[in-house]
Amino acid sequence: MSKHRARQRFGQNFLVDESVIDQIVRAINPQPDDNMIEIGPGLSALTAPLLTHLTHLKAIEIDRDLAAKLRQAHDASWLTVIEADALEVDFAAFGPRLRLVGNLPYNISTPLLFACAQAADHVLDQHFMLQREVVDRMVAAVGDGAYSRLSVMLQYRYQMDKLFDVAPAAFDPPPQVVSAVVRMVPLPDTRVKARNESLFASLVQRAFAQRRKMLRRALGDWAGLMPWDEVGVAPTARAEQVDVAGFIRMSDAMTERLPNSKQQTAKGA
Repeated sequence: MSKHRARQRFGQNFLVDESVIDQIVRAINPQPDDNMIEIGPGLSALTAPLLTHLTHLKAIEIDRDLAAKLRQAHDASWLTVIEADALEVDFAAFGPRLRLVGNLPYNISTPLLFACAQAADHVLDQHFMLQREVVDRMVAAVGDGAYSRLSVMLQYRYQMDKLFDVAPAAFDPPPQVVSAVVRMVPLPDTRVKARNESLFASLVQRAFAQRRKMLRRALGDWAGLMPWDEVGVAPTARAEQVDVAGFIRMSDAMTERLPNSKQQTAKGA
């Protein structure tokens, strides 16, 4: 492909280190009939080696110049290029047992993770490269300084493992941060779920919006309705001290106690 200038508005940093590319492909372990989608294929750093293992690959690329280059470089019988913003893609429409991979643009990584979570019932696994700081938050344990709303919301839905770090020198242009690769496997349908998942999300958001405050302050008017002893969480605790199961118990208790109109408000939050 001819030289392509990275576009800052798309958060483009192209992976060029062959050893890192090989390490990522081995971690993905692609199989011929996988229903795989690559997000942000860029200059084909992962696309080309993935295609040596797959019968077919779908790729979502927002940059129309790169999309055109991908179509020129790879036969349509092997690669389907979808020119779109990944934030607006309905991943569930691609069928079951999806395998999502990609070097995600760091400027939209968090909203894109939440967008992918909406289709988690259709996903077999996800392998993403992200800013290391984001991956550390994703996998952080309760009590860890990196434990956050992102940790709770993703750990509610996935088993996640940080695989390895990737130095800035592996990219062109080099980003100003260290990257990391994470594996995300959706938890089974038998997992413990919140009775009202929208309210659960709103509760977690409230708790971490003022994470330095005790929950009895951070939750505002909801704190007076919370049966603290029943849910096994101290009102003096802070959000970073509550595990996913604790937030589920709190959410279920609020589902029983909030009037229907307030539950509806929570759903739209």
